[in-house]
Amino acid sequence: MSSATPTSGTSPVRRLSLTGVLRLRRPSEIWFKPALSSVAAVAPPNLLLLALGRLDLAMYTMAGSLCALYAHNRPYAARARTLAWVVLGMIGGLAVALVTASLTRDAVVLVTVGALLAAVQKALCDATRVGPPGNVVLTFISSAALFVPQSLGQIPGHLALAAAAGVWAWLVGMAPAPVRPHGPERRATAQALNAAAAYAAAHGTGADEDHAPARAAGYAAVQAAWQTLLALPTTGARAATRHALERLVVRAEVALAAPADTDPERLRAWAHALRGAGRIPRTGDAPADTDELLGVDAELAARPVPLWRRVGPLAPIAARTALGCALAGYASLALGIGRPYWALVTAAALYQANLTLTWSRAVQRVVGNLAGVLLFAAIAPLAHLGQALLVLCCLALNFGAEALITRNYWLGSVCVTPMALLVTEFAGYQATGDLMTERAVDTVVGALVGFLAAVVVTNRRAGNRVEQAVTAADRARERAARLLAEPAPAPGALEAARRGLAVALTDLRATADGAAGEWWGRALPQERVVLAERSGHRTLAEAVRRQAVRPDRGAGTRTEGVRP
Repeated sequence: MSSATPTSGTSPVRRLSLTGVLRLRRPSEIWFKPALSSVAAVAPPNLLLLALGRLDLAMYTMAGSLCALYAHNRPYAARARTLAWVVLGMIGGLAVALVTASLTRDAVVLVTVGALLAAVQKALCDATRVGPPGNVVLTFISSAALFVPQSLGQIPGHLALAAAAGVWAWLVGMAPAPVRPHGPERRATAQALNAAAAYAAAHGTGADEDHAPARAAGYAAVQAAWQTLLALPTTGARAATRHALERLVVRAEVALAAPADTDPERLRAWAHALRGAGRIPRTGDAPADTDELLGVDAELAARPVPLWRRVGPLAPIAARTALGCALAGYASLALGIGRPYWALVTAAALYQANLTLTWSRAVQRVVGNLAGVLLFAAIAPLAHLGQALLVLCCLALNFGAEALITRNYWLGSVCVTPMALLVTEFAGYQATGDLMTERAVDTVVGALVGFLAAVVVTNRRAGNRVEQAVTAADRARERAARLLAEPAPAPGALEAARRGLAVALTDLRATADGAAGEWWGRALPQERVVLAERSGHRTLAEAVRRQAVRPDRGAGTRTEGVRP
């Protein structure tokens, strides 16, 4: 059941808390892959520029190299497309920044253009769900480029450097494909199985409300796995692997709908078997699998939501980003700071799905950046011994940032901040004290002004989206209930309806959680949310029982199956 208590509404003002904001999480299972990819993408261009004595051009090559941070959780076919779009987006933002910098040196104009670019980058990254690091890296590069003196004649060469480094980053991102071509989809499926097993193991040890977070996490992991699998080809040699993984994800869904009938250890055994490159486990029940895959085919037949419809609901977040970044940059200029883009980027990094999460990110950003400034003070004497050491220090910090950021954003920022400060010295060493002071001031200004802008720009659409999500969940439940009432529904119809209901309930929980973190919004229909979730999950369980699909049927935990 939902963890919310049925009420007619919620207070329009939510309390902002520091509890757990700086708590460290377990590292990501693949924390080392973005870290290694980043170093592999950044090191060769920087070392080549060092050898040529043109380290001052490193900002342009880093624009392309940092694209290697993206799409590590996507299957390789989808990763190839995503990385290509990220590289094009990076070069497009850089081109706008360089052209603007060549046409004007008016700092107010430069900040305004940077803020508008940040808003566009935020909206597009969120709408396409490109994943971490999202818009922050794109905004960092474009904002910094605005304040580098340019001439129109230099721009083609600088963009060519970024494009060449972007191609290298694409190759680095795709490099693991020949060794483990099915790694991303196997990991996503294993995470769904483990999340379902955790909920099934906890079910029955207390009130249902106590396990609502585990259930929500399970459905979120299942949805992430489906998004990964649905990006794979439907025909050819990879289709057999895809179908085998789909059957396992269906088993995770069934476990979430009927946890009392689930053997958690069997789910964990399947997840463990997916590690490495061994055979994919069989689920056992062939007739049930066939019916389930008909339900998957029904989802494949659904038309994707157009990009413009995904961007529309993000208008309040884009407005927050534009206003907050602009005001942060103007405030930095008013204080006489020479690099207002630091304040602009700080503001851009704050904006999350709602105000509560934005507050948490603001605290994490300030703590991480200020600690990073102190780390820079310790590293700077070593880095100033020679440009080679300067490059090596940046590479080490680059690895540390990506390795630590999955533990908590502030911990990664401890490495990102000194790295960014060292990059500014590629063109020449600067006074350490001045850099530290400017970065600290810009961090505080950017976080304060950026958060205030988020408070001012309210997201009143959040309540409407909750209403829409409740209606969608009710309709999905009614459809499943109608099919349950039929003695012999069409093949795959009930499975498709069950999966549609699971998706609707997952979207409802995510929408309700997002809206609950907003300030000054109208009262949310919490009672309707709770009732929709309760009735929906009851219908899911009935559908599972009707189909007589039990996670403990089949051939145990054997792993004889499809070769990856």
